[in-house]
Amino acid sequence: MNLTASILQAGTGCTAAAAVKWLPCIQAACDKYQIATRLRVAAFIAQIGHESGHLVYVREIWGPTAQQRGYDGRADLGNTKPQAISIAKAHGSTPGRWWAGHGLIQVTGFDNHRLMGVALGLDLLNHPEQLEVPANAAMSAGEYWFSRGLNALADASDFLTITRRINGGTNGLADRQALYAAALKAIPA
Repeated sequence: MNLTASILQAGTGCTAAAAVKWLPCIQAACDKYQIATRLRVAAFIAQIGHESGHLVYVREIWGPTAQQRGYDGRADLGNTKPQAISIAKAHGSTPGRWWAGHGLIQVTGFDNHRLMGVALGLDLLNHPEQLEVPANAAMSAGEYWFSRGLNALADASDFLTITRRINGGTNGLADRQALYAAALKAIPA
């Protein structure tokens, strides 16, 4: 499916300029990861639209919030592993801060950055900022989407489960659903 700037703008809530900027990168990710049907594209762009603050942020905004302060103790993110602590310390940081969310889908944590680095051929353990480059930010979102079987959920219109798999909960659900509805309206049936 060929995206247009107007579809991207509707489904992500971004500005017209951002849609033009991101269009080739997001199209490439959609092509590579079989995000090619109306339902898949609508769900994908709505989720990345929300996760990136409407295609504005490719790095998590650091408060730190109470939730972010808890990242260092998150074994489920790999942030408690000796290797994670050692690498982050070598960069003058902590695992939670060093591997805070990056990319359009906000890849978070040591384990997720390690796996994404292998998938994309990037050293994200030492250079997580590589996911801030538009092409890498879009590809990381596509890889995350595909590796978690989200195309099948999009085919089934199971937007709630998609949200939970990306977010771990339902934070921002109303915005995500509004973007999804706008994307579906913008994409020809």
